[in-house]
Amino acid sequence: MAEIDETTPSGRNSSSSSSLTSSSLQDTEDDNRTIGSLLSKEMLNDVVVGRKLGKHLSHLDSIPHTPRVNGEIPALDDATLDHERLAERLSKYGLAELQIEGDGNCQFRALADQLFRNPDHHKHVRKQVVKQLKHFKTLYESYVPMNYKSYLKKLKRSGEWGDHVSLQAAADRFEAKICLLTSFRDTCFIEIVPNDKTPSRELWLSFWSEVHYNSLYASGDVPTRVTKKKYWLF
Repeated sequence: MAEIDETTPSGRNSSSSSSLTSSSLQDTEDDNRTIGSLLSKEMLNDVVVGRKLGKHLSHLDSIPHTPRVNGEIPALDDATLDHERLAERLSKYGLAELQIEGDGNCQFRALADQLFRNPDHHKHVRKQVVKQLKHFKTLYESYVPMNYKSYLKKLKRSGEWGDHVSLQAAADRFEAKICLLTSFRDTCFIEIVPNDKTPSRELWLSFWSEVHYNSLYASGDVPTRVTKKKYWLF
């Protein structure tokens, strides 16, 4: 424990405080460099992939996106029908899923796969999303029907499900348009765009409503990866 310097007005050791501040700034700079390095490696590829996938759904109208927290998990019969509907849409539009682990981190794993071509970077993605939600509270708190601090504390935990509020925060943080093919009966396609910036990339996810997210590719382009846990499949 640092000794207290009684000569400073706040009663804190000024050199220790400066050291902590410098450390915090260094951590932030390191995070930013990490993001920049990882994103730059995939940016050009994402533009090409995004355009390729976009052609599959170019004739579909997307609905305006309203951020929301998760609803109730559907009953088994409804979930089965939803899964079948999503599978039909994937086949119809020539898309295929990279199956993401169903460990509660699926949204962040799917985003990590789209951003970095590696679902294992999900912790980094979650951290950046929570930072976005924390630092720009006024953009998101009206969509969260609970104490906002409690919401952030919950979302920060590994294994906690992401929602459409965290998707909006991800779009804002990574300056990306998130294209979501869904299993909703009346809503096939949703586009989530950054609040105040022109998107520089497209991220493609499938959403089995209130159950699971996967990463989307054109059929035949799905990379081969080995996962550690079971997929969300019947």
